[in-house]
Amino acid sequence: MQHEWEIKSRSHTCSRTGKEFQKGENFYTLLYREAGGFRREDLCEEAWMTKEVSPNGKADKNQLFSFWKSRYEPPTPPPPEPVAKKDGENALRRLIAENNPNHTHLIYILALLLERKRLLRPITGGDENTLVYEYPSTGEIFLIRHPHLRLDQIPEIQREVSELLAQNL
Repeated sequence: MQHEWEIKSRSHTCSRTGKEFQKGENFYTLLYREAGGFRREDLCEEAWMTKEVSPNGKADKNQLFSFWKSRYEPPTPPPPEPVAKKDGENALRRLIAENNPNHTHLIYILALLLERKRLLRPITGGDENTLVYEYPSTGEIFLIRHPHLRLDQIPEIQREVSELLAQNL
């Protein structure tokens, strides 16, 4: 018999004192069984040591399902975006405006990056040599030439795109 329980994720503050947990600090998680499922409380050591809260105390003892001790680690910050949205968009617009045939590969790769970030939306149409994209927020249409790259060309083009975006265009 399989059960699904929804238990909220770890808190970053003590449920009783409101104190923020610090990196490396010990904290305690108490899991209570209630009519609608489970309730989780994360407690600092100070709150844990009070008789009213600890599983050895009298309050809540009958409802307590489980408890454990953990060491707090703050969430890792999200990694920086490899291509800032505005930088990639600005570079794509500038390269398209220049209309330089030597930038076909760069334009193609930038368009793919922006598609992946959902800034450009592919539209059916065109042919095997042309990709059609819409910039949803403005309704602009971009026609991108498909360069049919070979795998051995990719590292060099990646380097060029990185250099282009490093120039903060």
